[in-house]
Amino acid sequence: MLFRTLKLAALGSAVFLAGPANAQSLPTEKLLPLALANEAAMAAVAACEKSGYHVAATVVDASGIVKAVAKGDGTPPHTIDSSRGKAYSTVSLGSTFSENSNSAIVARVSGGLAFGPLQHLPGVFLVPGGVMLKAGDQIVGAIGVGGAPGGDKDEVCAKAAAEKIADRLK
Repeated sequence: MLFRTLKLAALGSAVFLAGPANAQSLPTEKLLPLALANEAAMAAVAACEKSGYHVAATVVDASGIVKAVAKGDGTPPHTIDSSRGKAYSTVSLGSTFSENSNSAIVARVSGGLAFGPLQHLPGVFLVPGGVMLKAGDQIVGAIGVGGAPGGDKDEVCAKAAAEKIADRLK
């Protein structure tokens, strides 16, 4: 009898826990396809080459993991690290500060108490040259460019690449 009572209690608990109030589903999110990440990286390098700049471009996904890298011919090796740091900073801090570019993040935090500690986080490079990639309001990644003579010029190339693929991120 005790076994039967416990069995019924367990069954009742299972029905309660599986009810509509506790039903859960996996979240849906848009992902940045590899083909678009590669296209964006190449487009950023090409945009800078038109201005005579030898750059590298790195595209990261929404979690900051590298998706694509393009290093232009004649580009110094450090540009890969700087482009990755700019992309990573944009995607990881951009949502925190509601900004879509590294230059906007730098403007917001520079001079403030947060700037010092933030610039020492692993992988963060608080220099202009990164741009958020979004599908509607959802962040799907970021692109960072490094190697032009100034982060503002890097960012122009990153924006050109983001605009080139924007219509296909929806």
